[in-house]
Amino acid sequence: MHTLYHDWIGFIHLQAALIALTSGTLVLWMRKGTRKHTQVGYLYTASMLIVFITSFLIYRLWGSFGIFHIAAIIGFLTLMGGMVPVILKKPIGKWIGLHYSFMYWSVIGLYAAFVSETLTRIPDTPFYGMLGISTFGVMIAATIGFNRYQKVWKSKFMPDKKELTSH
Repeated sequence: MHTLYHDWIGFIHLQAALIALTSGTLVLWMRKGTRKHTQVGYLYTASMLIVFITSFLIYRLWGSFGIFHIAAIIGFLTLMGGMVPVILKKPIGKWIGLHYSFMYWSVIGLYAAFVSETLTRIPDTPFYGMLGISTFGVMIAATIGFNRYQKVWKSKFMPDKKELTSH
């Protein structure tokens, strides 16, 4: 029974992560502030909450709290950093930028987790070495992308202020 429980938790965790990867990628590239953006964004948020909850039910790697649990806490805080401003519409004049930045890094954190999870499973490779290479590799690429395209994304994907207050 114990194994069946863990299999189901792992299955739910994987399915939620795949939904989050797909919806997170879509929401990054969609026009911002639209109804579709909001719907896909809430799908991303819900699936990530399932990922975080199930992550704290998985202890197979060390048998106790581990580095992926710490990453889940950071991921949760990043997700909340993006969702709280959009729900409260505060701080006035800054909430859109906070939402945009935190949600970008939330999705990037998920990419880093995916690459880390994949590379650490390669047999006969150093676990922490692969974890470091994958996490820092994704984060460096994402930082370059964020810095390079931030203004382009904002001008291309952000709606007029009038559109943001219409729904």
